[in-house]
Amino acid sequence: MSLVLTGPEVMQVLDMDLALAAAEEAFRAYGEGRVNMPPKSYLTLEKGDFRAMYGEIFLPEGHICGLKWVNVHPGNPAQGLLTVMAKILLNDPDTGLEFADLDGTRVTDFRTGAAGGVAAKLLARTDAARLGVIGAGAQARTQIAAILKVRAIQEVFVFDRHLAHSQAFADHAAATHGIVARPVADAADAVREMDIVVTTTPSNQPVVWRDWVSPGTHINAIGADAAGKQELDPAILQAARIVVDDWAQASHSGEINVALGKGQIKPEQIYGSLGEIAAGKKPGRTAPEEITVFDSTGLIIQDLALAFAVYRRAKEQGLGREMNFLG
Repeated sequence: MSLVLTGPEVMQVLDMDLALAAAEEAFRAYGEGRVNMPPKSYLTLEKGDFRAMYGEIFLPEGHICGLKWVNVHPGNPAQGLLTVMAKILLNDPDTGLEFADLDGTRVTDFRTGAAGGVAAKLLARTDAARLGVIGAGAQARTQIAAILKVRAIQEVFVFDRHLAHSQAFADHAAATHGIVARPVADAADAVREMDIVVTTTPSNQPVVWRDWVSPGTHINAIGADAAGKQELDPAILQAARIVVDDWAQASHSGEINVALGKGQIKPEQIYGSLGEIAAGKKPGRTAPEEITVFDSTGLIIQDLALAFAVYRRAKEQGLGREMNFLG
């Protein structure tokens, strides 16, 4: 039997605390070698793409494997649709039997935000109080929610190409989290003198420049998730301690992919993975003045860990519908 969970049912049990705990465990499992995770596959289409992500993870609560099928269609909002939508299947590795079939759209939002939260916990200065956000979409919301769980942020500065979007986002952040949130008309004002900067754009060229970035800044580079995408001036990468979620994915489609391809940085300049830091194999931030960058491409093990936590909580609460797809 497989437990089928719709998006609203997922949201009855999903929160950022659950997402952060699952993300940290997923990265720790990665660092300890408790995962089997081929790089994601892309199906490129005229108006967007699909990604197939699949893998295996050994968690304290169970041994699972699974698949996520997720799209990215940038033109969807104009049609009243979400840019990103996903489905997640969970299977028993020993038999192959499916035991969960759930909407993965909000799981994707929360697990990506939680990855940024884990990165901020391990790499940002402990006294970080000012957060700058470039891009005012749905992903920026979960980034803020996660970072607020790990750092005592006092002010948020938001830049989007459309000032009205920045204003609406800032108003929502202030009302939701009880913090000071301000829209800015210039991207530089969301970077200069910030302790943490988050970029969540689909850009193919830099939107953040080296001379804007202060010593001691931590950057979560979230937007680059396909070959050719980049959000940061390569000079930032040259000056920073770079941490990736996964070398194979990041070198192909993460923030570092363009700079590597052009020879602007070398593979040996990559410090390591967030999993190595989460597992205690490498230290995170080592000096208050260093610039750190987390290159997030999104890993199936994050989805599996969080989807499994959602499944367990939903089952405890009697949510969803049990279905036998085989007979």
